[in-house]
Amino acid sequence: MIILFSVVLTIASLLMIVLILMHKGRGGGLSDMFGGGISSSLGGSSVAERNLDRITVGIAVVWVVCIVALGLLLKVSN
Repeated sequence: MIILFSVVLTIASLLMIVLILMHKGRGGGLSDMFGGGISSSLGGSSVAERNLDRITVGIAVVWVVCIVALGLLLKVSN
């Protein structure tokens, strides 16, 4: 069980990195200081962005569940 949760945690961690990097910037960062925020759109989020948000939250829930499960399994095994 520990190996299974460790593998799932590793995959979820890598997916989280990729998904977070795919998100569009919200502004307020270094690019705004140098004029990069001028091209930001004022409209709402598209369907693809909302789906990306949902997938990211789902993977984050899997990540948290794996962390808690591994913590409990390692506590019980000692």
